[in-house]
Amino acid sequence: MTRARAVSFALGALMLVVGVRAVASAGLPEARAKFTEVKWPFLLDQWGTGHAYRCAADACGVEVNVFVRAKIGFCNCATGVSDDAELDRVGDVSLISDKFSGIRESEPVKVGWMSGRSRLFDVAPPFAPPRAALAVAINDKCDVIVATVTSGRDVPPEARQAALAFLNTDTVLNWARRELGL
Repeated sequence: MTRARAVSFALGALMLVVGVRAVASAGLPEARAKFTEVKWPFLLDQWGTGHAYRCAADACGVEVNVFVRAKIGFCNCATGVSDDAELDRVGDVSLISDKFSGIRESEPVKVGWMSGRSRLFDVAPPFAPPRAALAVAINDKCDVIVATVTSGRDVPPEARQAALAFLNTDTVLNWARRELGL
């Protein structure tokens, strides 16, 4: 085995171990215990209010805010949330500000039985410094569950991991089943 191939193999093995640990930790009950429900901070719009959750910095490494709600019949029934355009259309980053732009292309995400996309955005709220927000949109047929994640001015990897772990808890998945009529 060449040195380059050995290094490549070692890096791949390390990434697999880290990925397995991240996936394994996503379903732990402790993810649910770290998050507490708080008051929905946004104005009422056509989709109504959702649920807001916060995880303190001492529990999650950084403060993490997760805002979730269902949008019934709002997803592309044929393809689901399969690209940036659909994620941008159904996502809730506009709750923070109408001035936002994607930092990079979206990535596939799976929450419970649903699949979709997540994407990091630069957001410019009125009367506040710019910040980052993570949009997550996952669908079940024509219905979509959207989550917006914030964490101070940035959404670091530990905040994204904590938020996705929380979205995969019974707290959120059972709520999603009720909202989607499953």
